Amino acid sequence: MERRHDHGSTNPLFTPTNEAFARGYWYIVAAVIILLAVIRGINFVQDGSRSRIVSVQYPTKPSNRFAQTWATLMAVGREMSYPQLYVPTRYLSWMTPPPLGRVLVMLVYWAIIIYMMVQGAVIKDVYFWERIGYRNAWVTVTQVPLLYLLASKTNMIGLIIGTSHERLNWLHRWVARTMFVTATVHGFHFWAEWVHYDIVQDELETLSTIVPYGLGAWGILLWMTITSFKPFRSMAYEFFIIQHILAAVIFLYVVYVHIPVAARYNVWFAVAAISFDRACRLILLVWQNVKFKPKKTCCRRSHRFGHQTQLTAVGDSITVLTLSNIHFEWSAGQHLYIWIPRIGVLETHPYTIATSHPLPGTCICNSIQLVVRSHNGFSKRLHRFAQKAEASSKKETVRAFVIGPYGRPPRWNIFETLILISASTGASFTLPILESLLESKATNCTKRVDFLLAAKQGEEIEFYLERLHEAIDKAQSVGLDLTVHIAVTGNGQLGTLGSLSTSSSTNIEKGTLVRDGETAAGAASIPMSGLAPRKRLSQSSIDSHIFHSAARPDVANFIRGAVEATGGETGVVVCGGQSLVARVRTSVARLSDERAVHKGTGAQGIHLHVEEYSF
Repeated sequence: MERRHDHGSTNPLFTPTNEAFARGYWYIVAAVIILLAVIRGINFVQDGSRSRIVSVQYPTKPSNRFAQTWATLMAVGREMSYPQLYVPTRYLSWMTPPPLGRVLVMLVYWAIIIYMMVQGAVIKDVYFWERIGYRNAWVTVTQVPLLYLLASKTNMIGLIIGTSHERLNWLHRWVARTMFVTATVHGFHFWAEWVHYDIVQDELETLSTIVPYGLGAWGILLWMTITSFKPFRSMAYEFFIIQHILAAVIFLYVVYVHIPVAARYNVWFAVAAISFDRACRLILLVWQNVKFKPKKTCCRRSHRFGHQTQLTAVGDSITVLTLSNIHFEWSAGQHLYIWIPRIGVLETHPYTIATSHPLPGTCICNSIQLVVRSHNGFSKRLHRFAQKAEASSKKETVRAFVIGPYGRPPRWNIFETLILISASTGASFTLPILESLLESKATNCTKRVDFLLAAKQGEEIEFYLERLHEAIDKAQSVGLDLTVHIAVTGNGQLGTLGSLSTSSSTNIEKGTLVRDGETAAGAASIPMSGLAPRKRLSQSSIDSHIFHSAARPDVANFIRGAVEATGGETGVVVCGGQSLVARVRTSVARLSDERAVHKGTGAQGIHLHVEEYSF
């Protein structure tokens, strides 16, 4: 049997066909990116037109036939993409499938990959095993650049289509898993051929061949695939990140040695993606953390390197980080990667910026806050450090370095009604959105905001309460209809908010939100759905805009009430765990289908934006 396994060649009978399939793969990727860029452009024009016709009663309604057709297409796409099945079983919730839209994307992707794997390759002749082996080798290595592009925090795909890296991370993982399957098919067919010709031992012992490198690449890919599943990532996230980066670099080297010269451009493509990402991150790191001429008149303790950061422990699980002297702008919904060498020498972690504008009461430099919930590792050490500092009555600060901001949130002021739903520290995402609407000097289409904050422990939301009271006062002054619903579902935890509530200038009455016709004991009932105006608990509480609940909120009814009361488009924003996100996704899809939005009924669209706690 002719031995063709060498560094510089492949079977010349198959190479032209395989290269043609590789080119076709990237033609398809390019076409999809162009299509998404076109959709982005049309939406940008549509969103901008709303601010120019704000004098109309419902500026978010389609104003012409093209806009109506586009809105109908968007509504159909949303209804198909939003639903998600949640697995509520403990220890198995990580097996919850992606939302239907992502499932459909992967089905199309797999159809393309399977076509490339088998088309013209399954022919029963002497080259059967080798033909399929080489075909799947090309299919595997062709996906390598896309894998590394999707992993980059600064990547060209996101820049073109107008999204950020964390919203592409799910696709990165699934492309990697697809690569593992095609690599396994590639290796299996060559192994089967060696068994057939009884040359397995010869192939393994001949170190001058590329076989050991191929087995090494497959082993690394297997390791990265297994450790990328959520249970393994959650065990020790810091360790996962370090080993994942090292494995990714080693994988590229091993693949480079393993593949023929004609296919090595894929590795160089991936190297270019990594280099571009790291160069951009280095520039951001220097720009945002190095002040060549610190202004002493700006911040009394301005550092040349990094940012002075005050740590404050809130209860047993929350740490608030206040970073001073921030000299860059950000938008509500963006996040930063923060590095605190004193807490974690080799660790950077992403956290949502919990403020939408410079904090009052601080120096004239921008100061921002991050809210970190204690879990394990870095966040736990951070909370312990803050507790020790408070116990010693010291206002000890640490030096922090930031990279970002990242994230490309949509324009929040283009919806007539905005529904903000969050759980626990998820309010760090939704509350700045509300504040940005109230502080905005630009044209605002939003007339109504319904804000829902749910948590098990009262201490998880105490940090946000005073700001919510300020938001209510501001909303009244600017004419925005704002109502806040707070659900503290832990046993006896609702009472922990009493002291803060009574000290507030805003009149707050305790009540419970209707859920399946039941109410919490001793609490009045507050409707969450229907077309009627919001009812207050009593005449004395006519100015109250905050409703408390000890029951788990009925998210579906909460969304329905706001949607049915609006005459224009509704924006739903949710930030929380997998269970809450899945409920909101499914509720929005069901309500949109039930009302037949943009399908001749007069019902207007519902746009959903989702932020989950983990990538």
